[in-house]
Amino acid sequence: MTFSAVIVAAGEGLRAGPGEPKAWRALGGRPIVRWSVEGFLASGCSEIVVVVAADRIDHAREALSGLSKWKTVPGGLTRAGSVRAGLAALSADRSTPVLVHDAARPFVSREHIVRLLEGLERADGAIPTLPVADTLKRGVDQVEGTVSRDGLWCAQTPQAFRLGRLEAAYARWPNNEQPTDDASVMERDAGVVTMVQGDPTLMKLTYPEDFLMAEHLVAEQRVMRIGQGIDAHRFGPGDSVWLCGVQIPHDHGLVGHSDADCGLHALTDAVLGAIAQGDIGQHFPPSDPKWKGASSDRFLSHAVDLVAVGGGRILNADVTLICERPKIGPHREAMRARLAELLRVPLDRVSVKATTTEGMGFTGREEGLMAQAIVMVETSA
Repeated sequence: MTFSAVIVAAGEGLRAGPGEPKAWRALGGRPIVRWSVEGFLASGCSEIVVVVAADRIDHAREALSGLSKWKTVPGGLTRAGSVRAGLAALSADRSTPVLVHDAARPFVSREHIVRLLEGLERADGAIPTLPVADTLKRGVDQVEGTVSRDGLWCAQTPQAFRLGRLEAAYARWPNNEQPTDDASVMERDAGVVTMVQGDPTLMKLTYPEDFLMAEHLVAEQRVMRIGQGIDAHRFGPGDSVWLCGVQIPHDHGLVGHSDADCGLHALTDAVLGAIAQGDIGQHFPPSDPKWKGASSDRFLSHAVDLVAVGGGRILNADVTLICERPKIGPHREAMRARLAELLRVPLDRVSVKATTTEGMGFTGREEGLMAQAIVMVETSA
């Protein structure tokens, strides 16, 4: 089913302690807001609006770099104002399901979303809930009474509605009141809101200790994958070669359908291999004329995007260039810098090495050159 999402990330999160607002803090090496966007993308969301504070637009672009189908809008003075701004920015048909989500709940998954969309088929809204497990007390400083837990539930996000129906409910909400969630807006407008099974992992990061718990969850959910790539091209007419995104003067060129950058081709295959997404030829067939002479950095950027959309990140890369000439040493640092930029990793996580075959084989005879690459990718289990 086609659905859209509004992710609210405009709050300050003061209870989380000193530092950045919580949506922009790192969790498992990635901004918390990115976790939610990746979760929706991996679940098939067609359009995402991320609502941020006006001075956080640039932060959002950086935090969500490489992801697709999202845009940002500035939030309002309250959460309700931010939600309304997000809803108004959606281009979807007003009958489309929309999921409203707090960025501070980073572990949203496809399973959660499927349950909500199924629940929405029989109601005006659907929310994930958990039964209250703890004994509830009423009072200030001293206990004044015990509250029955019967019929009490903890509401989570995302919460699902039809876009037009939720907009209409918000339009009728009293301006002098602030709803605590979107379901309460629908309830006030005589809408039927169904409850679906929630999940303790949909926890809201509120206090400093919540972040520690979330880091433990991340460590348990992540796996490391290794990918390897190999590529070779023969020499032909020309006065330069492209290697690892750097143009190097040479008395020959490299023959290939694209720019024949062996380093980038091997690295692209390594990234695709790590996430089990085939090889470069499947994504960019050499029989397709539109890739004739194409810059190979487009191929690597595509593979890196696939990693990000799948909720992963590249940890490091190691490239070995095998040739007698040209000499790689004078260009090594420029290559490392370009690869770090394309892979979106720090420079110290990229290695470029070179070796020869001591005159043996096609590289030793200077008929061509070869590249090997290995990458490590961290992904969801």
